[in-house]
Amino acid sequence: MVDRNKIIEALSTVYDPEVGIDIVNLGLVYNIDIKDDVVNVTMTLTVPGCPLATTITQDAKNAVSAVEGVREANVNLTFDPPWNVDMLSDAAKERLGYK
Repeated sequence: MVDRNKIIEALSTVYDPEVGIDIVNLGLVYNIDIKDDVVNVTMTLTVPGCPLATTITQDAKNAVSAVEGVREANVNLTFDPPWNVDMLSDAAKERLGYK
């Protein structure tokens, strides 16, 4: 069985280059579904039409794929619910001046 914490750790290495904060602390990861050795990540971006969408989602897929025991990794984008600053971790809020 794939360790959920290892998936979160892996996703924490993926940064949004525009703000320099990882996608977990940005609150972009909505769901992680693990079935045996298949991991499906549902995430969003800070804005629809983000020019770095392909880069960020591919980086997320690569990070999850590198976790021990993962045979297949899928990253699905959604904009429902839309991202907002309330989704930031406390550390990200502080770094971005929201706290």
